[in-house]
Amino acid sequence: MNIEWIAVDWGTSHLRAWAMQGERVLDQAASQDGMSRTAGGDFQVALMALIEGWLPANPVDVIACGMVGARQGWVEAPYSAVPSEPIPVVPFRVPNTDPRIRAFVVPGLKQDSPPDVMRGEETQIAGFLSTHQNWDGVICLPGTHTKWAQISAGEAVSFRTFMTGELFDLLRGQSVLRHSIDDGWDEASFTDAVADTLSKPEQLAARLFALRAADLLHGQNKSVARARLSGFLIGAELAAARPYWLGQQLAVIGSEGLTKAYAAALQQQGAFVETADATTTTLAGLAQARTLTRQTA
Repeated sequence: MNIEWIAVDWGTSHLRAWAMQGERVLDQAASQDGMSRTAGGDFQVALMALIEGWLPANPVDVIACGMVGARQGWVEAPYSAVPSEPIPVVPFRVPNTDPRIRAFVVPGLKQDSPPDVMRGEETQIAGFLSTHQNWDGVICLPGTHTKWAQISAGEAVSFRTFMTGELFDLLRGQSVLRHSIDDGWDEASFTDAVADTLSKPEQLAARLFALRAADLLHGQNKSVARARLSGFLIGAELAAARPYWLGQQLAVIGSEGLTKAYAAALQQQGAFVETADATTTTLAGLAQARTLTRQTA
């Protein structure tokens, strides 16, 4: 393979890498060596285990985004303060790497008031904007910690983070609700739960326990319970994020399942929503970051 550079998305739980020729993917690989498993250990060992078979004779650039640049990561890449272009500065170079690679980490974004930070999503935003010139509106990036970012004139103006995905995982796996939920899905139940919590967000805690009670008393289907749990939490998020999405041009960037759920919830409220794939936008953003490193080489 004629590899020109390597793109890396290094999150909390996963490490993903792509062998690149320009903007074309030649090969890809992934492991469970996310930051949570690698923190305090050797990040370079985890990376080389994944990409060593790709390395050409000459040193190759590795452009990484995500939690790899956090305080507990490989190297702490300083945040850029909003308002800001998604990738406003040259990625931070990792010192003392294996001589076969030159590793760079994309910095995240920070907001002083209300206090907020992001790492990785800024790269997806940059990738989305690279194919949507002069796009103004709000981008939702659902995940473990969902981001809502206001975009104007090519800059992230402000953003808010919601721990919706993490709350879902905790409630599903560690609360009393774990006995009443499986891996299935019921679209109608999800839609009803979103609408219910949007109109009465103060009832969220009671609605959650009712999922367990409905199982005990009525044998509620566990797929229905999972969909309702997701709908309750996303509905509460949409109620709090209303100033971000109401009357705005919207884009949702994420995995297929989460993107579909958020888009359905927003469309239910009459919003027009464009969707984009997280991997595609991440690679486009990393390609932009690579251009910055080459301009300053």
